[in-house]
Amino acid sequence: MNFLLDKFQIVHNSETALNEVSSYCSSIDETIFFKRIDTKWSIAENVLHLTIATKMSYLALRAPRFLLRLLYGKPTRPSRSYEELAAKYKSKLETGGAASGRYIPGKKEINKGKNSLLENWNKATAKYLNRIKYYWDEESLDKYIVPHPLLGKITIRELACFTIFHTKHHLKTIRQRNREASEIAAA
Repeated sequence: MNFLLDKFQIVHNSETALNEVSSYCSSIDETIFFKRIDTKWSIAENVLHLTIATKMSYLALRAPRFLLRLLYGKPTRPSRSYEELAAKYKSKLETGGAASGRYIPGKKEINKGKNSLLENWNKATAKYLNRIKYYWDEESLDKYIVPHPLLGKITIRELACFTIFHTKHHLKTIRQRNREASEIAAA
């Protein structure tokens, strides 16, 4: 059975996933960090994409609640569980859903270097975590909705769950890219 993550679980799982990306990436050699394999995003591009997505989540959390209500209305269904949201996102990816527009990493940002990318990631995650911890209470997580490019309108609780899942999804990709690039470098 699927259960909703409560605010404590959201904060804990968010901190764990976000910090794990930072910790893992800081230990990767800079050459491998920027290595592209075929048409797949490099580790750096994955980090930049995560930074952009986390900043967008932060902006949604930062918006005045009256404005969220005015722009997007009220939820018409209960929040989905983490598992339900993850399954819906995976389904969207399997049917061709992908990052687009502002969520695609730009070359200009990538050229700033590994330390700069990780510093921007850490700043974005700190702002996001601060906002979810101190601005949103348990009850309000289900009372407001925001648009998501692949999932449609989702509640704030779902946005937080998506951020956790999305971060873990890209961390898995980052680990895979590190293995692939390391094997190529060793050959």
